[in-house]
Amino acid sequence: MRDLTELTWHEVREGGTRAIALLPIGSQEQHAAHLPMGTDTLLAEAVLDRAGALLAEDPTESGLVRLPALPFGHSPHHLFAAAVSLSAATLGAVLDDVLDSLLACGYRRIMVVNGHGGNDEIMRLAVKRFALRAEVTVAACSYWTVTAGDDPTGDDRPEVTPGHAGWFETSLMLAAHPGLVRTPVAPRPPVEPPPLFDNPPYPGLTVERHGEWARVGGSTDDASGADPMSGRRLLDDRARGLARAIRAFDAATIRTEEKNEDH
Repeated sequence: MRDLTELTWHEVREGGTRAIALLPIGSQEQHAAHLPMGTDTLLAEAVLDRAGALLAEDPTESGLVRLPALPFGHSPHHLFAAAVSLSAATLGAVLDDVLDSLLACGYRRIMVVNGHGGNDEIMRLAVKRFALRAEVTVAACSYWTVTAGDDPTGDDRPEVTPGHAGWFETSLMLAAHPGLVRTPVAPRPPVEPPPLFDNPPYPGLTVERHGEWARVGGSTDDASGADPMSGRRLLDDRARGLARAIRAFDAATIRTEEKNEDH
């Protein structure tokens, strides 16, 4: 995997004829009292970089070009504490401009890798718009959704995955960036009634209530039981899943004429 920032413009253009461009996106927002503002950006990068290292051991047919992470996302629900937030319209416009720029540089296959839940719907709409206006094939995922699915321990705790500033993210940060986690992590006091954004009154409903994030103290679940061993396992699982997703995307979209040129 090559880093766009380190390439010359000739190398960028050359990569565009064949490689898949990978764009990580994150956020800057409160993550309770124990995790840094850039947690979502750092974790998206960590999973993508580890996936890239796995793919380097058995390179994809087309090659990969990694863009610098977009560090700002849609985080108005975290402004009660601290965040640097883009509106949904602005984030959508930024993604439009970045994707259009990659198209102008010759890239026809692009994957967006997201690290923040508030970006997910906006990102997916952006890639849908892009494919409607340009002859491209574009994919999008949030890193926690692309699991390898072959972990024999079975203790992934899906009820708190991904959550926010809880067990899942804190375990990942203890594995990827332990020096940035403020320890010991204090237990999260029980919150009653539970917030509706995590506990809708009926399956299938999306429910938001004003002031819920401030009321729960900025986290969705208790992070005090997080540990680096679980974090390493979770990080490896997501990285292997993302590596497989990238390889599958490559195999499904590589141009027939490019294959023919190699034979």
